[in-house]
Amino acid sequence: MKKFAIAIHGGAESVDPGELDKEKEEAYRQGLAEALKEGYEVLEKGGSALDAVEAAVNSMERNVVFNAGRGASLTQRGENEFDAAIMDGNTLRVGAVGGVRYVQHPISLAKVILQKCEHCLLVGTGAEEFALANNLPLKGPEYFITPEKRETWLDKQQEKAERKGMPGSMTDTVGAVALDINGNLAAATSTGGLTHQLKGRVGDTPIIGGGTLANNEVCAVSCTGEGEVIMRGVLAHEVYALMKYAGNSLQSATDKAVQLHDDKLKGDRGILAMDTAGKVAFGFNTGFMKRGYHAADEEPYIALWESEKLKKPAKQKEMEK
Repeated sequence: MKKFAIAIHGGAESVDPGELDKEKEEAYRQGLAEALKEGYEVLEKGGSALDAVEAAVNSMERNVVFNAGRGASLTQRGENEFDAAIMDGNTLRVGAVGGVRYVQHPISLAKVILQKCEHCLLVGTGAEEFALANNLPLKGPEYFITPEKRETWLDKQQEKAERKGMPGSMTDTVGAVALDINGNLAAATSTGGLTHQLKGRVGDTPIIGGGTLANNEVCAVSCTGEGEVIMRGVLAHEVYALMKYAGNSLQSATDKAVQLHDDKLKGDRGILAMDTAGKVAFGFNTGFMKRGYHAADEEPYIALWESEKLKKPAKQKEMEK
């Protein structure tokens, strides 16, 4: 059987176990399991890595517990604005969107841009018009805004607290990386941005090499955390460069990218990466990262806390020393 694998993340934030109630923790695990299953089934049927990462991210864009699509964070004006990007490691083609408001699945719009558009990145109304022209489903604001996110926005407006709201609901981004049976890698990332961000703010997610990257020669990467920090560090490309030019292992490159310029780049960082063999690395400086992994010859893995380590084959452990 040919090797294939998919890994996902639902965001990395500085959250302590005592801050997260059991009901929400279970909702995260269930949401991750559903997204992982949808992406894995595409690969299992012989589908492409590009289709698999889209399917996994679509699932999280529909799920209100994640900060992408429905249930995403609100800007200072109480509106949703979405960013997304997808990259094909085989062709190096990319599609990205920034500041879209009404597209039900921003990652699917990014994929259509990759497939049909001469440009790599479309923003705002131009991106929405491209979605209309390609018959992608649009939704009104009431579809995306949940009571929890409305309450968090009201707290900000009333200045009751600088960072009040349910833990795990503020700034997280979702993403996926995959390897298909033909040896092709792909990466996809989607986000609702930061709570109370300025209108028109675009984070690292649609910046290729910043929050998203895939190249069949080396790896696929999707980042999460504070977008300005990730963008300034060009962290997705940093993983690629550390592997290709410095000979680092996947896990070592990921860990080093998380720690890059730690004195200057202060903020939450999480990185998901996959190599050409379908091995995965999760790196984060938060203690909490919603994540999952499923390879063809392994049991699925779902985790939230740093203590829930992914068990790796002895051979891989030796390579990472």
